[in-house]
Amino acid sequence: MSLAQPKRILIIKLRHHGDVLLSTPVVDALKTRFPDCEIDMLVYAGTGQLIADNPQIAQIFTLDRNWKKLGVFKQLACEKNLLSKLKARDYDWAFNLSDQWSAAVIAKLCARCSVGLDCIKRDGFWWRFCHDFINHELDTSHHIVENQLNILAPLIRPEDVADAKVRLWVAQDARESMRQKLREQGWSGEDYVLMHPGARWHFKCWEDGKNAAIVQLLLNSGQNVVLTASPDTVEQYMLQEIIGRLNIPEGRKVYVLSGCLSLRELAAAIEGAKLFVGVDSAPMHIAAALDKPQISLFGASWVDKWRPYSEQAEVIYAGDYAELPHPDSIDTNDPTRLLKAIPLQDVWDKISAKLEALEA
Repeated sequence: MSLAQPKRILIIKLRHHGDVLLSTPVVDALKTRFPDCEIDMLVYAGTGQLIADNPQIAQIFTLDRNWKKLGVFKQLACEKNLLSKLKARDYDWAFNLSDQWSAAVIAKLCARCSVGLDCIKRDGFWWRFCHDFINHELDTSHHIVENQLNILAPLIRPEDVADAKVRLWVAQDARESMRQKLREQGWSGEDYVLMHPGARWHFKCWEDGKNAAIVQLLLNSGQNVVLTASPDTVEQYMLQEIIGRLNIPEGRKVYVLSGCLSLRELAAAIEGAKLFVGVDSAPMHIAAALDKPQISLFGASWVDKWRPYSEQAEVIYAGDYAELPHPDSIDTNDPTRLLKAIPLQDVWDKISAKLEALEA
C-alpha cells in the first residue's frame, strides 16, 4: 500500500494524561480520511487510560519511564523489546507529537515516513534527520489541538481536518463501578453538579474558601454536588477543607469521591453530571471531550492554547482581574494559588446562568 493510502500509522505522544487525550483529534482526522487504516498510539505507561476505550485506536503501546531504574542492561532490553513490537507493525507513517529524543528515534526507525514539529529546543541537524517532514509549531494564539492537527499537512489537506474532535469513550464497566461508589454513599440516581477543584500543579487552583462557597451556593439553590479529587494528598486535603466549611441543607447531598476513582471512572462521573466546574486540569479536558457544559477557571497558562476545546465550555480567566506572571516564568512547584483574583460572585453568576439555561 502506498504512503498516500496508508495501512498503518503510529502517533507518538509522550506527555501527561490530558495531553494524550488532546491528541485524539489527530486520530479522528486520520480515521475519517482513511477509515480502513489502523491507527496505533505510543504513550508513557500510565497515561493511556483516557484512550483505552477509543475504538478508533487499534493498539496502544507504552514506554515506561521507570525502565531507567532497572539498570542500563534491563532498560536497553525493555526498549529493544518495545522497538521490535513497533517495527513489526510495519508503519507507513509516524507522527511525532512529542519533543523527546526517544520519540524522534522511534519515529525514524519504525515508519517509512516520519513527521515531527520544529520544537525550539530541538532545532538542529539530528532532529531534522529523524523526521522526513518538519511542521512549524503555531503560536500560542492557536489551540494545542490546532497545532497538532497541523502536523498532518504532508498527508491530509487542512480542510479535511476541520471537523476533527477530541474523542473520549466511556465504557459501561467504568460507569457501573463509578455508580456503585456513589450508591455506597446513598446515591439513587439524582442529578448532580460535579466539581473538581484540584490540579496537578497547585498554582492552578482557586482558594478553598471560595470553592466551599460555590458548593454551598449550589446546595442552597437545590443542587446535589459530587466532589472529586485525585489520590494526591494535597488535593485530598483541599477537599477536606472544602467539606469542613459546608452546611448541607436538608434534602441535598454532597457525594465525595476523593482518591478512589480511576481516570476511566472519573470520565464516567463527569459524563453523568449536568454541569462540570473545575480548573485548568485533565478533568477539564475530559469534560470538554464529553461535550459537557462546564465552567473552568484559568490562571497563568496560555489560555488560548490550553482552554477546553468545546463550545459548551465557558472560561473565567484570572488575567482579566489582575496581572499574572508570564506563563513561561512559572515555577510549577510554587503552591501560590494564582486564581485568587477571580471574584466569587462572577463565578457564581456564570454557574447559575449555565444551570438556568440547562433547566430552561
